[in-house]
Amino acid sequence: MRCRIVALTVAAVLFLPNSVRGQDLIFDSLRDYLESLRIQAGIPGLSVAIVGTNDILWEHSFGYQDVEQAIPVRTDTPFHIDGLTQIVATALVLRCVEDGYLSLDDNLDQFDPESPYANSTIRNVLTHTFAGIDGLHFHYQPERLEPVASAIESCTGDSFQITLGTLFDQLGMTDSVPGLDFSPFLEDSEDNLRADRYESVSERLAVSYAVGRDRRPTPSLHPTTTLTPGGGLISSVRDLARFDVELRNGVMVTSDSLASAWQAPTGRDGEFLPHGLGWFVQTYAGEPVVWQFGVAENASSSVIAIAPTHGLTLILLANSDDLVKPFAMETGDLMLSPFARLFMELFLR
Repeated sequence: MRCRIVALTVAAVLFLPNSVRGQDLIFDSLRDYLESLRIQAGIPGLSVAIVGTNDILWEHSFGYQDVEQAIPVRTDTPFHIDGLTQIVATALVLRCVEDGYLSLDDNLDQFDPESPYANSTIRNVLTHTFAGIDGLHFHYQPERLEPVASAIESCTGDSFQITLGTLFDQLGMTDSVPGLDFSPFLEDSEDNLRADRYESVSERLAVSYAVGRDRRPTPSLHPTTTLTPGGGLISSVRDLARFDVELRNGVMVTSDSLASAWQAPTGRDGEFLPHGLGWFVQTYAGEPVVWQFGVAENASSSVIAIAPTHGLTLILLANSDDLVKPFAMETGDLMLSPFARLFMELFLR
């Protein structure tokens, strides 16, 4: 019943007349319908940003990061971003490939021979594909990315955590933490300053919630305790907007590398598979859309969607799993999410 009500809410916005589609009215509509969707889904707190070519065009926060303490969500509130971690890890891999330290076709046994995924290539795990006798097969499995951390370390000479921390410093991502298990990796005085900042950010981290059928949130323990390339990062919509702008403007990686990452591989019979390097790839109204999601059961969820030809990005972070879990997004169809569909119908038509 809940999904049906959500679908009807999304459908209603499609009939807004063109005469009211000025930018301010579109953003007002987006705010109102997102709030309706949030309440129907039972999400305690939600942070949202629409990012343009060079900056945030619109941002808004809904609900509470801590329901018991009545602390409202802000757009700089840190959230668990779970599977979105892999888009940052992929950018680091592409940098290493550009610099000649890694190849996408390197086997992971070169970096982590004990891994159960050691026979896969970097390309395989970033695209969530398996090589079969009849071609590539897609299966979304973020845990396969774990050995990529060792590959990145072989390139940078630092731990995966320190490499991410350095990246956050370079991009001014002051509300981001490279996993809650950062303490063992910080040793010198400069790292102590980082540790103090990370502790401060962690104290503001949105509380994770499990939401029952009655839509009452209950605080829960987030299941992720260790950072890997497939999950564990803490960030805010403002920080992810900074990352997004630098990525799309060629600062993180070259435009050629990004175009390659956003190219869908082909499987058996030549059909396009749904996942490129670090990103899902599909089309909407004939235009490309690249996206990724994160989810931790009874804890958190997140979505990022980029419309390259429109120069727009949607970022959504939530402190329950209801932004993603009901919609089977691992199958590779962004339109299953009423939150993302709302964005596409309002801005990409």
